[in-house]
Amino acid sequence: MKGYGHEVYHLLRVRSLQRSILDTGGRRRFPVTITGAVPRLFLVIVGVAALVAGVVLAAYAVRQEREFERLIAAGDAAMAEDRTFEAIEAFSGALTLKRDSTLAYLKRGDAYRRRGELNAALRDLRDAAALDPSAPRAAELLGDVNAGMERYERATEHYRAFIALDDRAPRVYYKLALNYYRNGQASLAVEPLRQAVALDARFAEAHYLLALCLRDRDQTDDALAALTRAVEVNPAFDAAREELADLYFATGRNQQAMQQLEALAALEPSRPERLVSVGLAYARLGRTDAAILTLGRAAERYPDEPVVYTALGRVWLDQAERRNDRVALSKAVEALQPSTAGSGASSEALMLYGRALFLSGQFDAAERALQQAVARRPVEPLAFRYLADSSERIGHAAIAHDALTRYVALADEDELDPNTSARLARLERRIR
Repeated sequence: MKGYGHEVYHLLRVRSLQRSILDTGGRRRFPVTITGAVPRLFLVIVGVAALVAGVVLAAYAVRQEREFERLIAAGDAAMAEDRTFEAIEAFSGALTLKRDSTLAYLKRGDAYRRRGELNAALRDLRDAAALDPSAPRAAELLGDVNAGMERYERATEHYRAFIALDDRAPRVYYKLALNYYRNGQASLAVEPLRQAVALDARFAEAHYLLALCLRDRDQTDDALAALTRAVEVNPAFDAAREELADLYFATGRNQQAMQQLEALAALEPSRPERLVSVGLAYARLGRTDAAILTLGRAAERYPDEPVVYTALGRVWLDQAERRNDRVALSKAVEALQPSTAGSGASSEALMLYGRALFLSGQFDAAERALQQAVARRPVEPLAFRYLADSSERIGHAAIAHDALTRYVALADEDELDPNTSARLARLERRIR
């Protein structure tokens, strides 16, 4: 009976709990429904948090991209003003934001190259090329850096790599050709130079380099044509006009050569040496009167330039020696004396002045001037021969022997007098 009553008690307890859960309409009451709402609220909170995080991350990414672009622009501006150190700092900052940026490595490598820090440039440019092997600019700059380091074979590889990616860039064909030329392979430079001028007919430097290569291959007429084209494109291209004048002189076309020298003098009126070159060229052609007239004009235009008076003294001295002309000799001394007065006198001026004094019979003064001439650089070998002449004349055999020995060592064999060996032996006997 006691067990039966216990079971009845539990049955009544279960029914009482059921009635507390259900209301009169048989629906669940509030204490139970709250457990179903919790998952939905949690999902809402998680979703909002994710959305906020996404917005924050997107804003950060945008801000980072803008800062990257600002640093690149700052670096470019610094490079434009040749402030390479500031440019490197800006590009380095950009790389801290994007470690895999080909652009930033490329630009920083170029900045290092411009500063002459070629090893650092090489490192950055290699990184740029590794990140994007299809970037032609990286190949070009790697070529430039290796050429600057005189690694010509590697530079050639990089320029050829660029051309494989982009064969329409005349400047790179020119760089490839210049690399060949500097490496002593002028014949290999001709074809890329022809490609360069075919792509850009107004590429004056390419025409000029092509002319040098053709000249080295003894293709003189083709070289003259290329040089003519270079000065047509750029009339102020002085190196091309100088080479053109040299080739005209070498082929006996003296009038055309003089036209080029006159053009250079007209194009660069602030450079006295241009007009001096015209005067000396007339002298070499035997047109002494034209030479003296030209150098006289130069002296009027540049009254304080020693180079003018040195050239004028040279022409008068040459005439004096060839014609035994005492008037010309006097004019040579007069022209040369002012240009040898200061401590900055050139070896050339002192040599000519010493020779003029020797021919005037002023042997002691001549020796002093010539000793100064051989002590300054650069010195012409002829100065030692002139010193030997003056020293021997006044009995200074040891000085004369030493000077003549040095002349023999420095001069070309075809310039030596056949009696030089006998003269040296005679001086040596006098020293003993």
